[in-house]
Amino acid sequence: MKVVIVGGVAAGMSAAARARRLSEDAEIIVLEKTQYVSFANCGLPYHLGNVIEARDSLLLQTPESLAASLNLDVRTGHEVTKIMPEQRSLIVKSLSNNEHYQLDYDKLVLTPGASPVTPNLPGIENPKIFTLRNIEDMDRIKASLDKDIKRAVVVGAGYIGLETAENFKHIGLDVTIVEHNHQVMPLFDKEMARDLSYHLQYHGINLKLGQAVTAFSDSGKELEITLGNNEKLSADLVLLAVGVKPDTKLLEGTKIKIGQTGGIVVDPHMQTSVADIYAAGDAVEVTDHITQKPALIALAGPANRQGRIIADHIFGKDSQYLTTQGTAILKVFDMTAGLTGASETRLKEESIDYRKIYIHPSGHAAYYPGTHSMHLKLLFTPVSGKILGAQIVGYDGVDKRIDVFAVALRAGLTVFDLENQEFAYAPPYGAAKDPVNIAGFVAANLLQGDIDFWYAEEFDSISDGLIVDVRSEKEFNTWHIEGAINIPLASLRQKLQSLPVNSPIYLYCRVGFRSYLAHRVLVQSGFKQVKTLAGGSKTFCSFHKTPLCTGKPGLPFVAHAEDLLAQTNIIGDTT
Repeated sequence: MKVVIVGGVAAGMSAAARARRLSEDAEIIVLEKTQYVSFANCGLPYHLGNVIEARDSLLLQTPESLAASLNLDVRTGHEVTKIMPEQRSLIVKSLSNNEHYQLDYDKLVLTPGASPVTPNLPGIENPKIFTLRNIEDMDRIKASLDKDIKRAVVVGAGYIGLETAENFKHIGLDVTIVEHNHQVMPLFDKEMARDLSYHLQYHGINLKLGQAVTAFSDSGKELEITLGNNEKLSADLVLLAVGVKPDTKLLEGTKIKIGQTGGIVVDPHMQTSVADIYAAGDAVEVTDHITQKPALIALAGPANRQGRIIADHIFGKDSQYLTTQGTAILKVFDMTAGLTGASETRLKEESIDYRKIYIHPSGHAAYYPGTHSMHLKLLFTPVSGKILGAQIVGYDGVDKRIDVFAVALRAGLTVFDLENQEFAYAPPYGAAKDPVNIAGFVAANLLQGDIDFWYAEEFDSISDGLIVDVRSEKEFNTWHIEGAINIPLASLRQKLQSLPVNSPIYLYCRVGFRSYLAHRVLVQSGFKQVKTLAGGSKTFCSFHKTPLCTGKPGLPFVAHAEDLLAQTNIIGDTT
């Protein structure tokens, strides 16, 4: 059997390697139009910032090494220009000599990936404007950085934009990020992304959110960037990172079906609509795990699994790719942000009913050095508590917990299941009550009626009742929600008579723990309309800018000890 694979990065090389492991007799040819295969494209921004110093460490394999270890015929600098399914053949152009040749196949695997979106703007062709998708892109940017570059503008605040902005800052550049959305990381809900914004600003990154670039012009010495509000920015270098789109130009003139998202339509075996042609990676349309609707979700993990599934099916195994839940993670300076499943924004768009909680547990035992609180948001169904999505922004331990939520979501677990999960514990690594357990406890309390929440986004619409801050007097005097009165938790039982029994009472504290205790005191004392602020003032800060929003690591959460900590530390920063 002759298997031809178009594209030699994640999905393509995964398919090729798996195919060889399943068949020693197959002829396997990989065609890659660039000069590099099997490179670590997720590491490209880090070489720009010299975090990964050795360029060659990004080159995982070469055609020679793949020929030696797997007997693969890998041809770099070979671009497929035409697919002829009726003849089961391709037209291939050798970029080294511009010669064309015809190549037959028995099975064809398409992994063309995605190409950077390049908006049609005046001046967009300027050589000082770059995209970052492959080794050649990285080399061009790196060569430019070796010149007298002092200011960089990054257009787009997604994964590549933020990672590259951080690495530009590492090498001493003045960095501005322009993003047409009103938040960084649009895949996250706005309050979770705002924690990242505070942290970026803390590290000296200039943010222009809710602004679009309308034009570029070159003065000869520098590039001028015009924004939609007519503001002008100057830069020596611009990185365009406004997104990617499936690279499907090669499919024009074929009967391979393109879906409503612009991606290639495939079945669970990754077969296209044309016999003996498969597709995988960033160019294919997948099924969203929560909504069950077609989606484009460009991630390396799914791409690698899809390539493996293709090889399995070609050689007789019934492997299937079912859905993508979008599990991803990002480093932004000292912070880590991870997510899995649906966002609240997406659930609202799809009219899917949900409930949510916010908590701020520490990455490991608070008394062991080196931990900080994380901002954890959990979304789940209203009755069964089935997990719909999770987002975490914090410092240590974020990766560990988002992976647990990803497995739980894939397995169809509920918040009640989270209560009973057993995790490895020692002070340097976790806590006896892991953040995942705590999320389960709080969510179960909500569904079982043991607590009732009010949410930070509701603050502007509160027109009745009383807002009660149950933090210490020192914390209250440092900052408090407008209109709130201060009754510290320790004195609450002695002041019950001063509170209205039949009027709404809106409690809050720093992270929600003390106000939860206050909620239980009031409800069991006959108060009828009591709610506690989900996530406390730390989550409130992610919706409403306060003096406590510093963007730097803060004190870890210590149950039953926050009042004591407040006597020696102003518990302020909310990231």
